Amino acid sequence: MTRISDPHALPGADPHTGNRRIDPVTGYDTTGHDWGGIQELNTPFPKIATIALLLTFLYSVVAWVLLPAWPTGRDYTRGLWGLDQGRMARDGFQAVDAVRQGWLSRFIDPDFAALASDDLLMAQAMPAAARLFADNCAACHGTSGSGGPGFPALDDADWLWGGEPEIVAETIALGINAADDSRVAEMPVFDWLEPADRQALAAYVAGLPQGNAPADSPAAILFAENCAACHGDGGTGGLLAGAPSLTDHSVLYGQDEAAILSTLRHGRRGIMPAWSQRLSPAEINLLAFYVSTLPEAKP
Repeated sequence: MTRISDPHALPGADPHTGNRRIDPVTGYDTTGHDWGGIQELNTPFPKIATIALLLTFLYSVVAWVLLPAWPTGRDYTRGLWGLDQGRMARDGFQAVDAVRQGWLSRFIDPDFAALASDDLLMAQAMPAAARLFADNCAACHGTSGSGGPGFPALDDADWLWGGEPEIVAETIALGINAADDSRVAEMPVFDWLEPADRQALAAYVAGLPQGNAPADSPAAILFAENCAACHGDGGTGGLLAGAPSLTDHSVLYGQDEAAILSTLRHGRRGIMPAWSQRLSPAEINLLAFYVSTLPEAKP
């Protein structure tokens, strides 16, 4: 045993305990570290921490045995309880889908007016329809259907082929300029017109929404000869022909002179995909019903 006379003994060590120095209050050994008169005690590891570590270890052993835990290459052990989270997720999805198919089947051959009067059905269908719209339509038409350059607004009363749910469902299913059986909407190129005539025609069309397009002007004659066949007399539009009205502010590509000149020189041929290969008939009808309600929901 090292005595206090040992040059390596701790200062103030008890001569009967060698290098040990015991705190007189707690009875614990000290480590010999001293910070301004504060000495560090060499206390034992807390029993509660030891118990917690032991319980944690025991739980891990039990969990390894009972629960899925060990990878086996492309698979894993299911444990004694045989839990399979993949199967559980599939079962949960199938249960939710079964409920969904119950009310969704009413949209296969819908009577939209009757469906709209069913408050319980609407409470189930509208959130699902909003999700369908967000997943499939919002990227082009905007989250609220307000549209943007090159993409029509769906929250107003301006429609090329009609805004009734049945007509909207046909447009969603067939698409526009997407396949042989799609709806067709194409603005031809008018770059063969003289630049002065294109400029005059652009100024005339730009003035239509404000009523600043004289009906007896040379530009009006140009319009009648080149545009009225599709856009109608006075630019009021050609329903079912894919030619929009030019007398409002719903023009897809803008109605300032620069945008109109670009349209005259390069033409326009927007494409809307056909969704019949992605969505079921019931989903298409549900989505069409939702789109038809957007003008009413607009603030």
